[in-house]
Amino acid sequence: MSPTRQLPFTAGLLLLVALSCFLSTVLADDNKVYIKGTGIDGKSRDLDVSRYPALYTGDFDDCLGGQSLFNVTKFDAAYYADNLTVLFHLDGTSNIRKESLILHISVEAYGESRFNMTYDPCKANIASMCPLNASVPVTAFAVIPISPNQVAGIPSIALGIPDLEGFARLQIFANSTQTEIGCFQAVMTNGNSFSQPKAVSAIMGGLTFVAVLASFVTAIYGLSISHMRMHYAHSFSVLVIFKTFQSIFFSGALSVNWPSVLPAWWSNFAWSAGMFANDRILRSISSFTGTNANISQVGGAGSVQINNGGGLSQQIYGRSLFATPIFQKSQLQNLARRADYNASNPYDYTWNGRPRTPGMPMPGTWPGFGGTLSMVNVPPAEALMVGLIWLLVVLGGIALLIVLAKLLLDLLAKMKWIKTDGFDYFRSHIGGYVAAGLLRTLFIAFFTIMTLAMYQFSIRGPAGPTAVAVIVWLIFLVGIGGIAAYACYFRLRHGKFEAGPDTLRFERGTLFKKIPFVATTRASQIGEEERANKRYLFGTIPFFKVRYADGDPNRATVHQDEGFIKQFGWLAARYRRTRWWFFAVYLGYLFVRACFVGGGARTPLAQVFGLFIFEILALLAIMKMNPFESNRNTAVAVWMLSISKIATTGLSIAFLPDFNLNRIIATVLGIIIIVVQGFLAVAVLVLIGLGTISTWMSLSRNREEFPELHEQTRIQFFEHMDTRAGDLPPPPKEEEEPEEPVQLYFNVREVRRAPKIGDEDEAPGELEPPSNIVVSSAAASIRRSRANSASSRHSVSSIPRAARAHRTSWSAKDVSQWDAEMSRGDVPRAAHSRSSSLRLSGLNHDSHGTNTPSRRPPMTPMRESFEGPMLSIPAQMMESDTAPGSSIAESVDEKKSGSSVEEKPAVSVTPTAGDEPDKEAKMEAEAKEESAVPPLTSTAGDAPAKKAIAEAEAEDRLAVSPLASTVGEEPDKAKAKVDAREKQP
Repeated sequence: MSPTRQLPFTAGLLLLVALSCFLSTVLADDNKVYIKGTGIDGKSRDLDVSRYPALYTGDFDDCLGGQSLFNVTKFDAAYYADNLTVLFHLDGTSNIRKESLILHISVEAYGESRFNMTYDPCKANIASMCPLNASVPVTAFAVIPISPNQVAGIPSIALGIPDLEGFARLQIFANSTQTEIGCFQAVMTNGNSFSQPKAVSAIMGGLTFVAVLASFVTAIYGLSISHMRMHYAHSFSVLVIFKTFQSIFFSGALSVNWPSVLPAWWSNFAWSAGMFANDRILRSISSFTGTNANISQVGGAGSVQINNGGGLSQQIYGRSLFATPIFQKSQLQNLARRADYNASNPYDYTWNGRPRTPGMPMPGTWPGFGGTLSMVNVPPAEALMVGLIWLLVVLGGIALLIVLAKLLLDLLAKMKWIKTDGFDYFRSHIGGYVAAGLLRTLFIAFFTIMTLAMYQFSIRGPAGPTAVAVIVWLIFLVGIGGIAAYACYFRLRHGKFEAGPDTLRFERGTLFKKIPFVATTRASQIGEEERANKRYLFGTIPFFKVRYADGDPNRATVHQDEGFIKQFGWLAARYRRTRWWFFAVYLGYLFVRACFVGGGARTPLAQVFGLFIFEILALLAIMKMNPFESNRNTAVAVWMLSISKIATTGLSIAFLPDFNLNRIIATVLGIIIIVVQGFLAVAVLVLIGLGTISTWMSLSRNREEFPELHEQTRIQFFEHMDTRAGDLPPPPKEEEEPEEPVQLYFNVREVRRAPKIGDEDEAPGELEPPSNIVVSSAAASIRRSRANSASSRHSVSSIPRAARAHRTSWSAKDVSQWDAEMSRGDVPRAAHSRSSSLRLSGLNHDSHGTNTPSRRPPMTPMRESFEGPMLSIPAQMMESDTAPGSSIAESVDEKKSGSSVEEKPAVSVTPTAGDEPDKEAKMEAEAKEESAVPPLTSTAGDAPAKKAIAEAEAEDRLAVSPLASTVGEEPDKAKAKVDAREKQP
């Protein structure tokens, strides 16, 4: 067929499909029936009669405990807020021959009555109930208009909040005797719920299966058993995943009055405990458990004898229920079942409930474990049997999965699609892997089966399920417990335990390194460093210590012992080298917890408070042991899961029946529990994804090709595994030295040397480059500024602050320089220092010997490191006037050579710990400068400062003395005159 012929055919096909969709829509619209309605807001609108109501009923039951004189197959009630109507539908039979009735309909939500209405069926023309006749089946259907005042007690939030906690109740009274002859109760809902088992369970179940595969692959791939164990230990534990989901579900096993939101939330995790079943499974085991799950009606007047043959019927009419048969058995069976939904009838609906299975709590209430199981439609008496059925199914599936994996690897190896060396050990030891997989599954199911078995003991059911519970309880306790005990014996049989005295020390410590806490330490575990750094001791008590002494010190460690790994790796492989025995401790923890959860159902106070205290103690013990080798397993099993258990159990105390908590407050607390457990569940799902990535890295350990983006991550992951596998104690932490308190200090950043007589006449070529004086100090620097100049600093000379250094004789060049400085506003005026060893760097002479101002060269890190702050000059520098870099020696050399002295970069010295005399002298000198008085003489302890001042005064005398003021006078002669003056008394 040519392309030109295909195009019209395709277009015609599309047109036909569109036309069929349009016709189906039109036909569907034709089946709809619309009515006019005015809502509570006063607006009128067209309404579809098949719409969902704002509130409607679900499953229903006989609220007289099976003593109602009716057999009811349908009880539906609904409230439509868009047209203010109440729908009432009741189908059933009765053995009362003739009686006029009064109906009372009530709605209760969150522990308070929200709606009440008394209704006469004769006024509504309900022929089957006016009067009631045993020969006529009851088919009561009515749509009753109501006023806004009648529904004022129903808050608007009730129409949208998930899992509305409430119920609708229909009570039937006989007018002749004025007694209640029938009562039926149904749970109320608005269609919103936290219970989404199909979606949530599918997602969590799928991700859990991925985690199972990832863990299984790490256990079967590798060339060395010890390396296989190490990589398996760092995969995300399937045991931790199931314990997380099971702990969330079995939170509902406590015997308290749960708010409706919690059983709905926990129903999403029922699959992890095997608590899901259809009607076929329930009917198959109902005869053994003593419950009749094959029911289609409730009440005490029908073909199913539920309680005592009708109860009140004998009191009212003085005859038994079956004394006067009304219908044949075949006729009763025809009335027993509700008619199926008729899609062609626009007035039919699908939101109806069904009769509640006997043994379950009353609809609209969720007490204890029965209320939690009612959300998944599993009767409490059948919970153990349902769990055992799914456990057997899982065991068969695990064995089949392992065998199929072996056959698949054989096929891939035969086709040469994979390398055989990585899976050779698994393919040659398939029997051991099947046994380990089955035992590991039983270990995971230990808590669930023990809890259900002990719950079966507490409800005191029929003999058959109780006998099964005893057998299963013994098998798991003796079987799994005995294997755990033998594993410990197998490893420790070559050594012995030694007991000795010890002491428990209660010392001052911190929790999370911040919160003050009391630390408990055994004296035998305190090292030498800890003994040296003694903490505050509150007290001690005598204790004992038990130490294991291995008979063979050269024996391989538990994670290098291939024989032990082959037999008991499914128990101990995930734990640290020094905590390999934790599986025995954890098994005991699970058993005690199962005793509280399952066995304490009849004593709510002891159950809840005991479990709360036990969880706190278990958290402290597990924190101390820190058993897992993998950080992911530690984060979930040790921290998040334990904290979630404590928070859930602690908040559950408020739901105890003795406290009678307001149901609205109970709902708020229930939502808090959902938030806590929701974060835990999300964290587990995220860690499953991370565990899958780490498994991918583990499988690539024998390959060099790996994405470069993740290569460094893989290397770090392998190094982390090697470090954790050794389980060596962490290196001692370096103690931080306490910081020394900051003391007051100061520094001289920079000074400028004033030109001296004769500097102007020096030849430019004889100038020497400036040299820096660098003196390091341990103290920090602090700046000191002046208002009129950011770069000037006070002189250390004896000139008062208000005085200005000047010469005794002036040349023409001096006058011109002075005028230039006074006329320029951009050059700050600075006081000229008399000391030639301390200089300012704001103005520098150029290389030609002129006095032209020039900027400093740019600051560099190297220059900055050499231009440290300087406060005082060490004594060793003052002892040698000719030391290289000394500004004092430099001044003398310059005088000898007759050259002019260039300004040098600023030098400053920060005081050290030994410069306290200089510091005190400096402070005294500054105090004298503030008061403009002559400088103080130095003290005896100011040798360096005294010598520096003496040298500075000697230079000043050379520069400004009248004896040496002649221009061009030889420096040697001037020096001789100064020395002569100093020798005079």
